[in-house]
Amino acid sequence: MAGSDLGSLLGGLLGGGNQGGGGGAGVLGSLLGALAGGKSGGGAEGANPLGGLIDMLTKSGLVDQAESWVGTGRNQPVSGAQIAEALPDDTLQKVAADAGVSPQEAADQIARSLPQAVDKLTPDGSVPSGSLEDIIRRQQL
Repeated sequence: MAGSDLGSLLGGLLGGGNQGGGGGAGVLGSLLGALAGGKSGGGAEGANPLGGLIDMLTKSGLVDQAESWVGTGRNQPVSGAQIAEALPDDTLQKVAADAGVSPQEAADQIARSLPQAVDKLTPDGSVPSGSLEDIIRRQQL
């Protein structure tokens, strides 16, 4: 439920609308929903999964890419292989299953959509506080 709601919100934010189950926004919604609900409970209650995802990517060696998306300059691209390497395997498997695609296709869709989504969700050059749903709704104007 949270993943599909997030996917709808992200679809509006990215201008893609509802592209059925295979759209990048749906995969991103599933990913952020999995990160919000599936990770260790310590301190995660009020946290938004966007910050956790950024931390995960930077710890996996994608510092320059993640910082470019949050920052106000040009967004650096990331590959599906880099996303697959950065995400926990069980998370990628769940996201792929939710979207009805292979893990590699899920990683590719995330790689295509994530830079733009993070850029739009962090217009001031930092990850805003509040729930992810509230952040997305504030950015949709």
